Amino acid sequence: MKMEIRHLVFAAAVVISLTSCARKITESGKGSYYADKFEGRPTASGQKFDQDKMTAAHRTLPFGTKVKVTNVANGRTVTVTVNDRGPFAAGRIIDVSKKAANKLGMVNAGVANVKISYKRKKK
Repeated sequence: MKMEIRHLVFAAAVVISLTSCARKITESGKGSYYADKFEGRPTASGQKFDQDKMTAAHRTLPFGTKVKVTNVANGRTVTVTVNDRGPFAAGRIIDVSKKAANKLGMVNAGVANVKISYKRKKK
């Protein structure tokens, strides 16, 4: 009986540990996309901005973070890689490239209600 309890406690500790390591974080707010005038300019990460790549700007996430972006209005989802800082417009949580905006169906509107999710990096 004592061995079974120890094994259960150990198994529960492992599950809790794995859950906290792979914890998904979500944010909701307005998303927008980069204007064409930024094409070819350097991003905060040092990469050249390319409208045809699946990239994004976020104020705080580490460069290289993969972010799932969902357009709340139509349910379309894309995965982008953070390589820049921004957006700097009030109330916006992410700026995506034009390619990502096309896939999300938000080019005509320019701004959309989005939900973003990403895994927390290990410390």
